[in-house]
Formats: sequence, C-alpha cells, structure tokens
Amino acid sequence: MKCHRCGSDNVRKMVDSPVGDAWEVYVCEKCCYSWRSTENPVVMEKFKLDDNKIANMGVIPPIPPLKK
Repeated sequence: MKCHRCGSDNVRKMVDSPVGDAWEVYVCEKCCYSWRSTENPVVMEKFKLDDNKIANMGVIPPIPPLKK
C-alpha cells in the first residue's frame, strides 16, 4: 500500500474498528498522513509532499499552557 500524499511504501495499519471489521486506519510513517480503509482519499496536487518538501517543513510550535 502506498501513501496518498507522499507516495511512500512505509504505511502501517494503526488501528482496527472497535466493532466488527468495519474499517481500519492506516498511517504513513514518512509524512504522518492517515486515512480509513473506507475512504478513497484524493489529495490535491498542491498538498502532495516529496522528500524536499518534507525536509523543509517547519516545526509545529507547541500549544502554550492555558492562563489561570
């Protein structure tokens, strides 16, 4: 299975549905994109990632603590 966003083969099943075999959730180990097996994800070209885009991504800043 390939990632729909970056094309990586490094995809793993993260979890099964809690009831029956309704769905599974898959996650890409390279770009962290995730999707359910019941979805047919279509990633717009401008949101697709390659090695260069991934290497130059910014770090997400941490959420500051709530004020008391």
